[in-house]
Amino acid sequence: MIPVEIFSHNTAKIKTPAGQALFREGDKGNQMYVLETGTAEVLVQGRVVETLEHGSIVGEMGLVSPGPHSASVIAKTDCEFVVVDEKRFQFLVQQTPYFAIQVMRLMAERLRATNNLLTSGA
Repeated sequence: MIPVEIFSHNTAKIKTPAGQALFREGDKGNQMYVLETGTAEVLVQGRVVETLEHGSIVGEMGLVSPGPHSASVIAKTDCEFVVVDEKRFQFLVQQTPYFAIQVMRLMAERLRATNNLLTSGA
């Protein structure tokens, strides 16, 4: 898990009420988000593939390679997300090189988990 403290200087935040989407599959993505409060679900093709809690990051693929989101994120409870734009992301990578490795590992783990779920027919 990526330590939430490294995002403490980010003042840009988005509040997402329970039941609402932070973003939907197919929406344009160019920012990453860190869940500060609440819980949310990640859905791919309508299937829940992950439950997010404090400190979880989402949207990292759209930040690394801008394009449509491959998943939807729906708030299960009222949520607050810290917004990380490309400038802040690049700063974090330069100042905390291990951060980039953690983001890459997270992306690989999510890709494997999603592929397993979708190919298992679950």
